[in-house]
Amino acid sequence: MQPFAILWPTFALVALIVTIWFVLFLQRMRHIRSNPPTAANLASGDAASRYFAPVEMPANNLRNLFEIPVLYFALVPLLMITHQAHPVQIALAWLFVASRVAHSVVHVVVKRVPLRAMIYIVSCGLLFAMWIGFFIDTINAASVYDAAMANAMI
Repeated sequence: MQPFAILWPTFALVALIVTIWFVLFLQRMRHIRSNPPTAANLASGDAASRYFAPVEMPANNLRNLFEIPVLYFALVPLLMITHQAHPVQIALAWLFVASRVAHSVVHVVVKRVPLRAMIYIVSCGLLFAMWIGFFIDTINAASVYDAAMANAMI
């Protein structure tokens, strides 16, 4: 098993985040050019939210990509340093990233809340499965370590 295989889906998730940021930037710049803001449009957070409301979906999605995926980004280095980034974890990581891509497409392009909610739940389930697997693997590794240390003392 390639020790860095868990990084490929991680790079893909980072690429998704950069893509959504770029879409947000382009949509906001287009909106600013076609509807130049006044001082009142940007006087407060609420005013700016109203001004950017027509192009809010990429911003909302970008915020989403810094919520649940933070748990993914926290797990990846733990999997690497404990040598537990095995094929099941890698497969779950790819499925998680694919579900986040689907979530972003539905959020920004399709704009169907029930479908987006279903994809969100699936993505959370995949991530929780990764964490549960890591927990179980850690318990097993700790047991093996404890047994080895006990045998070494004899």
